[in-house]
Amino acid sequence: MSTYFPSGKDLARKRKWLVVDAAGQTVGHLASEIASILSGKRNPRWTPFMDMGDSVIVINARLAVLKGAKIDQKMYRHHTLYPGGLREVSARNMFAKRPERVLELAIKGMLPKNKLGKAMGKKLKIYPDADHPHRAQRPQLHEFTSRSNQQ
Repeated sequence: MSTYFPSGKDLARKRKWLVVDAAGQTVGHLASEIASILSGKRNPRWTPFMDMGDSVIVINARLAVLKGAKIDQKMYRHHTLYPGGLREVSARNMFAKRPERVLELAIKGMLPKNKLGKAMGKKLKIYPDADHPHRAQRPQLHEFTSRSNQQ
């Protein structure tokens, strides 16, 4: 018997495109599920040092939900690289202006912080509404089981 070892040549050809509807889904649960798809951990041939994941299209990001008091208490911070340049934006303001950015930061925060994680992050496409320009890739609808159904 020989051990199967994936080659990098045919990985891009075997990638699937999945559509995930974020309407009514919790941001954190949705982000962890999508991060595992992007990294390829759902693939039976997963290899830790290769990008084995599929491409994911997230639609209806505007309809995702933050549970509890996170909508008011969570702050997104960045620095302008000037003295005193720390800027803060609340989750409520971020959701109002750029809802896709909230999901993107949550998902990319769950990916590895190296070249492999950047390659995985490039396979993520997020749109605030139901329409997307990726019809040519023939994406398949991906359903998540909600946590309330599992218990």
